[in-house]
Amino acid sequence: MHQVVTIGLDIAKSVFQLHGVDAEGAVVFRKRLTRSRMRAFFQRLPPCLVGMEACGSSHYWGRELSALGHDIRLIPPSYVKPYVKRQKNDAADAEAICEAVSRPNMRFVAIKSPEQQAIMIAHRTRSILTRQRTQLSNAIRGHMAEFGLVAAQGRIGLELLAAIIADAKDDRLPLQARTSLQMLIAQLRLVNEQILDSDRHIIASARSTDVGRRLMGIPGVGPVLASALVAAVADPKAFRSGRDLAAWIGLVPRQNSSGGKERLGSITKQGDRYLRQLLVVGAVAVIRYAQRNGARRPWLVRLLARRTPKVAAVALANKNARMVWAIMTSGERYREPVAA
Repeated sequence: MHQVVTIGLDIAKSVFQLHGVDAEGAVVFRKRLTRSRMRAFFQRLPPCLVGMEACGSSHYWGRELSALGHDIRLIPPSYVKPYVKRQKNDAADAEAICEAVSRPNMRFVAIKSPEQQAIMIAHRTRSILTRQRTQLSNAIRGHMAEFGLVAAQGRIGLELLAAIIADAKDDRLPLQARTSLQMLIAQLRLVNEQILDSDRHIIASARSTDVGRRLMGIPGVGPVLASALVAAVADPKAFRSGRDLAAWIGLVPRQNSSGGKERLGSITKQGDRYLRQLLVVGAVAVIRYAQRNGARRPWLVRLLARRTPKVAAVALANKNARMVWAIMTSGERYREPVAA
């Protein structure tokens, strides 16, 4: 048997499929391993190139197999799909990964450290809690509207409804409905406290690193976005330029070009949705300030004269993403542009 040099590894929760080839591309083995046998199997193998899809638990296995001396490459699943032959199954996926990882122009995902994954878990937890807060608020408002009790939008209006629910002497609300709504109010207050705790941890993580502190100097980049960027962008030098980082986030127009004609549409839905959302929200805050005082943002004022605020926000978010890459790779701080 020839020595294996490249392995395509299709990971799952309990069962893993392997496809190994030699230097000439001939198949050496096709194996199906359980989770308990994975580490022992790779310990017996000489160092080789191992490709995996960048999905759940891939960063963990990337760190584990890298410690055994193997060269681990994580591939975006959308880049593996063109190499799948006909029907999809574990063996076909492993063979497609093995083929994709050997391509010279393939793009890979940097392996995240446990600390970076821990920060991203904090961000995902905050997103879940924020959605739960919105769901609880909408449920309370909808149930109260059934009895003709409607309040203004925002936190103050919701507090007025909470006061009505807490007032047992208010006969506009039936007793059984009041009991159920008090449960929702208690859960809403708990979620608000948990969101505040999550914000404190995220802000502390942003301020604990030099990169995070430098990123917060960019207008439109706050502690939450700085922390997310430090955690999500494991290796900024993996991108050739700031434009590549902006495209990876999804802040570039969708193309449908052919025959030498460029047809550009709205921004794509690909990329990191969470980072894209935070960058656009930060850009909207800068635009609101520039609409009141545009002396320090002449480029943005000229853009707002030609485009709508939402289009300008995406353009500014793209510009901020490129500045983020420059700051992360160069080690410099943000410098305010000097007006001509």
